[in-house]
Amino acid sequence: MLQLTVHTDIEAFLALAEADLARDEVTNGLMLGVALRLRHDPTHYEQPPFLATVQQGDALIAAATMTPPHGLLVYATVDEPRPALRLIAEALIAAQWPLPTVNGVATVSRAFADVWQELTAGVVTPLMVLRVFELRAVTPPLWPSGRFRQATQADAELVFAWYDAFHREATPTGAAPRPTHVERAIAEGNIYLWEDEGRPVSLASKGRRTAHGTSVGPVYTPPTWRGRGYASACVAALSQLILDEGKDFCTLFTDLANPTSNHIYQQIGYRPVCDFAEYGLQHIQTNRK
Repeated sequence: MLQLTVHTDIEAFLALAEADLARDEVTNGLMLGVALRLRHDPTHYEQPPFLATVQQGDALIAAATMTPPHGLLVYATVDEPRPALRLIAEALIAAQWPLPTVNGVATVSRAFADVWQELTAGVVTPLMVLRVFELRAVTPPLWPSGRFRQATQADAELVFAWYDAFHREATPTGAAPRPTHVERAIAEGNIYLWEDEGRPVSLASKGRRTAHGTSVGPVYTPPTWRGRGYASACVAALSQLILDEGKDFCTLFTDLANPTSNHIYQQIGYRPVCDFAEYGLQHIQTNRK
């Protein structure tokens, strides 16, 4: 019998889910990294999170996290996750959580979207197919002119503009960046720039941490500076820095609709692992009383 638990405490969620997620840190790094970030800094996200697990006996069958205004992340350990995901969807609907999107390994994300649509008669819209990449050794690119450096608060206005441009270009359906987020990321030492002739030309950021890896992203180069190898250099340098700091691997997501990014990352040592799929979930309002 399946048992759903909606957690109000991140430690309770991780007590049931962390070991399963950590068995494949690369594939599960998005959900695991978000959960570990909540453990480290419960105030990192603007609103209280949604945290749920579904078990059968002592075995974890499915898990879900959501940190509004970001969408839902789903995970499953079984080939047919719909019964477990249905319990999660029912809990979200009953509590009237806003649910803009769902993301996860492609088969699991699609299964949740199907269940949600059955329960709500809402509209499911495919948004992005994403590929998870892993790097364990950097293949040095043909280095362009310029240098790699850490961003400072003096760069905050430019970095925010680039984060906003990345959002509008690559993730328009996601939560928009805020200046405070950028300022905190700079203060934490997570943002790096490639600089040429005294001006920044590309950006790459450290993201979520797990026990053995760190994610890279977002990565952004303004259109004026594209095609010159700046992004490859910035990501290669940041990836090497992460490995030098003691991590075993780096990960990043690419949009499969963008062949350029998929190509350049593989040239510097990133290898494809699995595909994620993100769906928009549009609830159809009714006048039921």
